[in-house]
Amino acid sequence: MEPNFPIDVSRETIERFEIYEALVKKWNPAINLVAKSTILQFQKRHLADSVQIYDPSLSWKRWVDLGSGGGLPGIVVAILAAQHNPAAQVHLVESDQRKCAFLMTCIRELSISAQVHSQRILDIPSLQADVISARALAALDMLLEFSTYHQRENAVFLFPKGANWKSEVLEAQKSWTFKYEAFRSNTDPDATILKISGAERV
Repeated sequence: MEPNFPIDVSRETIERFEIYEALVKKWNPAINLVAKSTILQFQKRHLADSVQIYDPSLSWKRWVDLGSGGGLPGIVVAILAAQHNPAAQVHLVESDQRKCAFLMTCIRELSISAQVHSQRILDIPSLQADVISARALAALDMLLEFSTYHQRENAVFLFPKGANWKSEVLEAQKSWTFKYEAFRSNTDPDATILKISGAERV
């Protein structure tokens, strides 16, 4: 398995991706980590989709993934950080206890560094993140509410969004001011990755 990733990946990173994919497929029937209809396209539909969120040009010490679920993109970020930013911290926030058990299993089996917070997003103290990600979690307005709570000054938010991303931006702009860039997804022509900074409530 070696998809065309938009970032340098070592042999060890590829091996970790393979172990992670096997873990998802093993656990998925019991706790529904990803849609059953997408499991056979895991490498493109989920893995490569999460890899492209990782921006090696960003300087960060703490990355927080909100609503980590099956580890997309949180576990993928932690795998990449082991190669590209080993001194940094990755925090995964997930309220579902079974999914937390899966995430902790991944961390152990993959020998990567990450911390799991098994609570609701607003029920834990601010994690003071430099980068915050969330995939398929909530509308942009709610994501900004969650993310500004956990941000450090000058933080960057990275949110994969589907075809209706423009309407989400317009809706969020009713309550928030923010700067954003939209990058076309490498895995879905209708999808976009939003890179947001400077978010403040109106």
